[in-house]
Amino acid sequence: MMMERLQCAELRSRIMTVTQAAALFRDGMTIGMSGFTRAGDCKALPAALAERARHETLRLNLITGASLGNDSDGVMADAGLLARRLPFQSDARLRRKINEGQVMFIDQHLSETVEQLRAGHIPKIDIAVVEAVAILPDGGIVPTMSVGNSASFVAQADRVIVELNTSMPTGLMGMHDIYVPEAYPGRQPIPLTEPDQRIGTPVIPVDPSRIAAIVVTNHPDSPSNVQPPDEDTRAIARHIIGFLEGEVAAGRLSDTLLPLQVGIGTIANAVVHGLVDAPFRDLRMYSEVLQDSAIALIDAGRVSFASASSITLSEPVSRRFMERLDEYARRIVLRPQEISNHCEIVRRLGVIAINTALEFDLYGNVNSTHVGGTRMMNGIGGSGDFARHAHLSIFVSKSVAKGGDISSVVPMVAHVDHTEHDVDILVTEWGLADLRNLAPRERAPRVIECCAHPDYRDELMDYFQRARAQGGHTPHLIGEALSWHERHARTGSMRSEQMACA
Repeated sequence: MMMERLQCAELRSRIMTVTQAAALFRDGMTIGMSGFTRAGDCKALPAALAERARHETLRLNLITGASLGNDSDGVMADAGLLARRLPFQSDARLRRKINEGQVMFIDQHLSETVEQLRAGHIPKIDIAVVEAVAILPDGGIVPTMSVGNSASFVAQADRVIVELNTSMPTGLMGMHDIYVPEAYPGRQPIPLTEPDQRIGTPVIPVDPSRIAAIVVTNHPDSPSNVQPPDEDTRAIARHIIGFLEGEVAAGRLSDTLLPLQVGIGTIANAVVHGLVDAPFRDLRMYSEVLQDSAIALIDAGRVSFASASSITLSEPVSRRFMERLDEYARRIVLRPQEISNHCEIVRRLGVIAINTALEFDLYGNVNSTHVGGTRMMNGIGGSGDFARHAHLSIFVSKSVAKGGDISSVVPMVAHVDHTEHDVDILVTEWGLADLRNLAPRERAPRVIECCAHPDYRDELMDYFQRARAQGGHTPHLIGEALSWHERHARTGSMRSEQMACA
């Protein structure tokens, strides 16, 4: 079995224990690790490096594709291993260290990280650690359930360590399409015009002499923790489906729509589940992550092909995926995230982007990252890559959080990730606000009437009317615009005294 996976004979002498491999790292290094939203992440090295950091000075700058699984980010953060982390994370323990200022976190568009590495804006990768299904005779690395930034990490790193994961089926071989753009100047257009095209190679190329160590593991990816659809997310799905039906009726879309991108997380995943029963056919996806909803759409015959950088599934759906891997492999391709999230391709394909907002304001500005404007949640991820360049940029959110103490619709967002210029559609369980071709003064009433929770509508409308009376293209009461956030920080609720007494 090992011969099938480690086909390069000269590398068999480089199999070593994870402790031996961890000894290759030095304080201050910049490390690139595979892993994109809990999929295809390194399983052994994070824990071994954390153990070293508990007993000696070892601080690393860690770059990944997106978030890691198996509590790796939390284990490394607790051990004091992480000096700097980018471009995305979703671990509660690491999040606490970031918000306490103990880990310097750089929140980046996921398409930009390797561009900054190539340009030297980020220190070069000293060691790349990549999870693999197999290593081919020429040293080529076959990734597992994600590609992320791995190909560019391997290309730049002084040394490469491969975690050869025997729990991953060899049937994954051939699912990947590795294409890395040329450096500037002289870069050519990326020749991708359809989601099901393959433009690269099925493996990450590398000279075997640069592979310093191979660590054999047998550990599956962490399962997704997305929750099933509830009445609110089903309502959001109905609003989006009704809107898309209207676009088809108006002749702006056909019943095959355009390629779909769906952000990570429970709300977006649950919303897309609603497309299983929608009157659309032969759908395609051009996304960064495929979640349970993508597999459900493939199973239902609604999606004919899906392109992404990662596959992140719940435990039962993962079992079904592995049992029917040959069938799914014909309909899925995994690419580097700089290709899956590339703005030129998103615009060329006319992607319909559906992403999740923490909050949005009366004019369509969206906060995806910072609670109360200061406390990082996970990061912007790929939502900005898609929102600005999509044919339709849709943001979804439940109208309230924390039992109604927080309104997701506010006078002014406390942190802006996506400006009003990049947002076409806002949706909550109460309705859908189509903001296209509307000036700010026209947007605000529609957002309030369609999206805000009834408990907050009157106060939002009162704010807007008083702001409008003072004038301005985008009316605001500057001294009051962030008062809802201040009220929540002070009392634990955005509810005013009048609302609390009602």
